[in-house]
Amino acid sequence: MENENMQRSGSSVEISTSDDFAAYAADHHTGVRRVLTYGTFDLLHYGHIRLLQRAAALGDYLIVALSTDEFNAGKGKKSFYPYEVRKEMLEAIRYVDLVIPENSWEQKAQDIEDYHVDIMCMGSDWAGSDRFEYLRDKCDIVYLDRTDGISTTEVKGRLANKDKA
Repeated sequence: MENENMQRSGSSVEISTSDDFAAYAADHHTGVRRVLTYGTFDLLHYGHIRLLQRAAALGDYLIVALSTDEFNAGKGKKSFYPYEVRKEMLEAIRYVDLVIPENSWEQKAQDIEDYHVDIMCMGSDWAGSDRFEYLRDKCDIVYLDRTDGISTTEVKGRLANKDKA
């Protein structure tokens, strides 16, 4: 796996091309591989779909821990859609096998144990973060590049500017 687009640090992997996916999957696939990702998934857009598609490609079963409205409020965030609506949208996506609530930063280690997670997958903006790196002894951590040209923050900004015009 000598690909310049994939960097390993312990059990942390950053994947940025489809060749990286194939190499990682070939090197790590034995039995049912469970993948876990976390997020708010508000104003669902093609960047979210691509993240879920690539996360699902890393294993056989994708679990999405969806930030609850209460957890988001504690982070100073407010979603356009409430938790139940966001959950329903995620459950309708073919790449997603299970949606669970994310209630706190601290639940990640327990989620990995409870759901027998092999790989935790996050956007590359979280690479190296203490929020996830401490979990490397429990599962592989994979960071996926964000989709260029789209983010929920950007969509909300464009909508706000459109309303002002």
